[in-house]
Amino acid sequence: MLLELLEGTVSTSANRLALVSAERVWTYADLGNAVEERARELATRGVEPGQVYTIDAHAEANTVIEFLAYWRTGASIAPLDLRITRLEKSRSEEMLNGLGTDARAILWTSGTGGRPRGVLLTLDNICASAEAVTERLDLGSENVWLLSLSPAHVGGLALVTRAFLLGCTLVACGSFRADIASQLIEGEGLPGSASPVTHMSLVPTQLIRLLEHRDGAQVPASFKCGLIGGAHAPPDLIQQGLAAGWPLALTYGMTEMTSQVATAVPSEVKQKPGSVGRALMGTKIKIDNEGQILAQGPTLAQGYVGATEPLADTEGWYRTGDLGHLDEDGDLWITGRRSDRIVSGGITIDATYIEDVLCEHEGVQDGCVVGIPDAEWGEIVGAWVVPTGDGLDLDLLEEYVRQSLGEAKRPRVWLIGGEIPRNANGKVERSRVREALELDVSQAD
Repeated sequence: MLLELLEGTVSTSANRLALVSAERVWTYADLGNAVEERARELATRGVEPGQVYTIDAHAEANTVIEFLAYWRTGASIAPLDLRITRLEKSRSEEMLNGLGTDARAILWTSGTGGRPRGVLLTLDNICASAEAVTERLDLGSENVWLLSLSPAHVGGLALVTRAFLLGCTLVACGSFRADIASQLIEGEGLPGSASPVTHMSLVPTQLIRLLEHRDGAQVPASFKCGLIGGAHAPPDLIQQGLAAGWPLALTYGMTEMTSQVATAVPSEVKQKPGSVGRALMGTKIKIDNEGQILAQGPTLAQGYVGATEPLADTEGWYRTGDLGHLDEDGDLWITGRRSDRIVSGGITIDATYIEDVLCEHEGVQDGCVVGIPDAEWGEIVGAWVVPTGDGLDLDLLEEYVRQSLGEAKRPRVWLIGGEIPRNANGKVERSRVREALELDVSQAD
């Protein structure tokens, strides 16, 4: 139905439920009319095919209609995260000024390792991604998806386009809240004839909040899949989710590959907790000599805004910057990012491994580990830790660390409490974590 919405060919008899907000519902016929009406308004205001327009991206029905209407005119959209600063917004608009492109969406990378860059995604990229995920997760038009991620990022945009390509129902009730999401999967708080939410995409932080809110309550049989991605999911968190009856799928992807690269379906997650499964249909994966993951396929983006170099090498491989390995079954395991490696006294340390060890402690709810510059060792390990509701005794945590980690891997700098900085879709902003820990060190000196 996505292409029909963009072409204005939705049948007036398309009575399947398309879009649901907290106040009302749209059938596909209703949605087609709303998109057409808004597209005419945009054309009257001078919106032109091939030009790029920034949009403040809310996880709401009106934003979904706005996206489709701009696409209906032939224009390109550049959704902006609501939480960016005025300066960041100004820089984004300056980069896009005068840009003409046949890409349909420009999405900004998370910027966890540096300044965000605009990624050019074509309609072919978007459709290829939706079709591959549909095949892997065995999706159908009867599914009801919650718009649980910001559509300013690839996970949220892919969720929207995938739902409409299949003719599913999309529930868009605003920014994610665990209490509301929990009601929606129980079929509560929905207007009209809307059915309970059957599928949602979640980053690990959202799953943590849902598990806390539901306090061990089993999910209803109508709920079919919680797709977990966007950040590293600690093994303990996956086990908690499985114990509460959540049908979890683990996925690995990135903006440059239009979302998912590899995905393990719920049955595979139970058999191999931690693996993100095999490459999706049409996508290939290989590991280079340094352990870096390379990917290629029809979902690879056109490139970056303003860049002259292609994303891929001469053989079509995109170097992801992530580290991992393939097991004997061809399933992918993620071990970290090259930029997350810490080198202390000549010893290479995987930050993700230390985070997993910290999160296994009963007093730790969440944690992030980064390298802090040090004159003697080059780098030392710094950790920002969020305690559970029962609080955290740092002396006991350090004793646990001494028993669990070699000397070079033990955090030397601690920041306890508060919320770890994350972007709108739950990815840790490691540069901000590093800045906070470095500030803590300088103040201590």
